[in-house]
Amino acid sequence: MKHKRQNTVGIVLFLLPALFLFIVFFVFPIFFVGIMSLFDWNGITDAGFAGLQNYAKIFSDKVFWRSLRNNVIWALSACFIQVPLALLMALILSKKPKFWKFFRTVYFLPQVISGIAIATLWSAVYNSEFGLLNGILRAVGLGDQAKNWLGNPSTAFICVLIYGLFYIGYYMVIMMAGITGIDQTYYEAARIDGANVFQTDIHITIPLIKYSLSTCVTLAAVFGLRTFEQVYLLTNGGPANRTSVLVLYLYNQMRNNNYGGANASSVMLILTGALVIVCIRKMFSSRDE
Repeated sequence: MKHKRQNTVGIVLFLLPALFLFIVFFVFPIFFVGIMSLFDWNGITDAGFAGLQNYAKIFSDKVFWRSLRNNVIWALSACFIQVPLALLMALILSKKPKFWKFFRTVYFLPQVISGIAIATLWSAVYNSEFGLLNGILRAVGLGDQAKNWLGNPSTAFICVLIYGLFYIGYYMVIMMAGITGIDQTYYEAARIDGANVFQTDIHITIPLIKYSLSTCVTLAAVFGLRTFEQVYLLTNGGPANRTSVLVLYLYNQMRNNNYGGANASSVMLILTGALVIVCIRKMFSSRDE
């Protein structure tokens, strides 16, 4: 009993520094944002209590709902398009085909390049006059389909969304690490029973990397919800707010010195993220758990 008590004290002492940092830099800021969302404050004059008026204002703002919808679409696309593509590449490269190390590096390389540089590159691709996309269309005789992709309300959001879905290397590496840790005896037993590669992937590999897959889906959803820099650099939310997202909406509220509305938007973003994470955990949890 004494030894157990000493272990408990040691664990608590080791956890205290991390707990202190967590409270100071995470819990307190969220609590402060929640409180300030109930005040009308421009960052200069004294804040005045406004109750739920800030929430009423953003709920009546069509740009807020469009931003929320775009974020949800972004998160779902990341979960159901980006992560499956990463899983497919992880399954292929984990079998170590020819040049597998080269392709692993190539797919991961965009993760180490500045987001600003990548956004600038894609801006050039979508350029209405000298862009690569329009150049390809003209080269294959479809010049009449060339357009201002980022300036057209019907194509702007799709173009920005596609830009993000190509970068699968981060999730691919996580799942490859999970696949590497699988005991090879499972595959040997499956091959003896006559299972092919597709069957072993479906019935052995994917179930055994469920937690890695769950981590990737969670990260993809979170990154989708907090998307900002690519939208800001490519379209700044335009045209006509068609590509606006919640973080950009929040940023614009702060630029307009509407800190009450910005805090209310932050609370809604936090609640949306928490709801998405709970749903993902529920989706991947088994009955035994």
